[in-house]
Amino acid sequence: MSESSSTVSCPVLGEELDPVASPGSEAVPGVLSPLTEALFQRHFGGTEQGLDPLRDQLLRGFRDKLFRTYSRREAWRLLRARFPPLTWLPWYPWRTWLLGDAVAGVTVGVVHVPQGMAFALLTSVPPVFGLYTSFFPVLIYTFLGTGRHLSTGTFAVLSLMTGSAVESLVPEPPGGNLSSTDRMQLDLQRVGAAAAIAFWSGALMLGMFALQLGFLSTFLSEPVVKALTSGAAVHVLVSQLQSLLGLPFPRQIGYFALFKTLAAVLTALPQSNPAELTISALSLALLVPVKELNVRFRKRLPTPIPGEVFMVLLASLLCFTSSLDTRYNVQIVGSLPVGFSQPLIPSLSTLPLVLAYSLPIALVTFAVSVSLASIYADKHSYAINPNQELLAHGVSNLVSSLFSCFPNSASLATTSLLVDAGGHTQLAGLFSCAVVLAVLLWLGPLFYYLPKAVLACINISSMRQMFFQMQELPHLWHISKMDFAVWLVTWVAVVTLSVDLGLAIGVIFSMMTVVCRTQRIQCLILGQVKGRELFCPVRERSKLCQVPGLRIFRYPAPLYFGTRGRFRQTMGQLLGLERQDEELAKSHASAETGAELLQVVILDCSGIIFVDVAGARELVQLASQCSAARIHLLLAQCNAPVLGTLTRAGLLDILTPEQLFVSVQDAAAHALENLEPLASKTCMVWV
Repeated sequence: MSESSSTVSCPVLGEELDPVASPGSEAVPGVLSPLTEALFQRHFGGTEQGLDPLRDQLLRGFRDKLFRTYSRREAWRLLRARFPPLTWLPWYPWRTWLLGDAVAGVTVGVVHVPQGMAFALLTSVPPVFGLYTSFFPVLIYTFLGTGRHLSTGTFAVLSLMTGSAVESLVPEPPGGNLSSTDRMQLDLQRVGAAAAIAFWSGALMLGMFALQLGFLSTFLSEPVVKALTSGAAVHVLVSQLQSLLGLPFPRQIGYFALFKTLAAVLTALPQSNPAELTISALSLALLVPVKELNVRFRKRLPTPIPGEVFMVLLASLLCFTSSLDTRYNVQIVGSLPVGFSQPLIPSLSTLPLVLAYSLPIALVTFAVSVSLASIYADKHSYAINPNQELLAHGVSNLVSSLFSCFPNSASLATTSLLVDAGGHTQLAGLFSCAVVLAVLLWLGPLFYYLPKAVLACINISSMRQMFFQMQELPHLWHISKMDFAVWLVTWVAVVTLSVDLGLAIGVIFSMMTVVCRTQRIQCLILGQVKGRELFCPVRERSKLCQVPGLRIFRYPAPLYFGTRGRFRQTMGQLLGLERQDEELAKSHASAETGAELLQVVILDCSGIIFVDVAGARELVQLASQCSAARIHLLLAQCNAPVLGTLTRAGLLDILTPEQLFVSVQDAAAHALENLEPLASKTCMVWV
């Protein structure tokens, strides 16, 4: 882009503003007074900001919660907020929605039964505890959750994370040849460990609810969540190879567990059980096509085909009639206890160890559930409350842990199934609970001969959605290469290291990309659009007015400790502060120089959304340098918190209130009207 030295007439800046005369001065007809911050406050009101607005807000909030008396209407509003069904149940269209919720609930409940038992094996606990986890959390979320289309219960990612934690807390004794009594004792210890993790995960989420930390869901970006679930699906697939092939080796845990498992599979491959391998192949041959049919003919089918149920019944019947468990040593589920276990408070003895596993599980629970609830809430035009979701999932995990349930959350597969089957509200959860309750009370013995290899196949087939998330990568690359990098780094970290460490790396890397992008912000030089009070970046427009000696800059980024170095370097180069004294001396010494001398600088602060102590001191130092170099610095469009921080940092010791303006137009008008060298109203035109 080339520069032309030709000049054109530039209209008086700010002439379309409403005239506001300064106190003590006479309003000149046709002349407009630029609006400073002090003048704006004087004429249009506004309250002074306190020394610490955030502290005052928190104190007011605590006072309101502790000492406020609620009216009857406010109490009812609070009750509706804590029990969301009260907001929609009075207007529930029973005739049109009840059948859809009933069909969807029964469909999801039928799938919960085999899927719950399958995910229990992934959690390293007996299958019946997966049924408990498919009952209590669903029942609790029905009354406390805000996601009307959300299906909660067992979730593969959480089961995988919990299983790794359980195996680490309660490892299997060396040798692996345990008697039935020892095996029962080991299972009870593992159930207790899983319940303790659920208890403290729920307690952590309740603590987050008390602190109103629902906004933390924004730090788990969509690429991080999707990469986490896709990477965890790979772990689930590899971890189930042992059951698919009937291989006798312990579960691998810790970092690089995926590669350890693959190595153990290759080593033990000659010992695989042909009968279990055949059952696995036949099960996948049925489950995978049924999943594809459900997706492809979603709109034509009245309800999705329950392939898992057909496979469970068929495999159980085949194993019973052929005695596969005794003749070919096929591992089966065995007896399922009737009813519920005795309520039990988890032991506090392993609290420090359990908390280390509970925190990432609580974060994953919250992130996945809120993300999934938001997707369907946007599709069906209603809103969810992240803080209420913290309460719902916190209570769900804490209370259900008393009945020996392991950590639970929203489930991608059953939520999609619920919507496809015609579900409208959480009322579907009650019908789902009824199905699981029937199995726990009466139908449990039917699953005695169910091969565990079939449950492993159900685990793998339920990962379909997570694997197909990888199809979005080309589209993600096209939209944002930075988000693509976040997805890839998170996925690689989850697959190669572990799910919880991969999540931490993904979140940190995602936040680093935000910080790095603030480091690459360029300070923009603004020019005026001829004939209008509009200022645009010079680089993006071909012809803009610029007055000699006046420069207008916009810094479109927060000014904090991470960006102050970039801000100092950029402003130093643009203003030439290190050369300003020399140019000033030369201009006084000789009239032969034709170089333009910078006299007025306007800094548009509309893009500076916040400043910290380091950033405020940097801006104060810039004001001091400009004053020493005889540059008149004007600040425009500072928001109230930024202006308050700058004031407390000592900005008004260097600048006067008359140098702080409400808008760039007012600052430019002030420069043109009050500084004699600029009164010519001529400007350069960039071409």
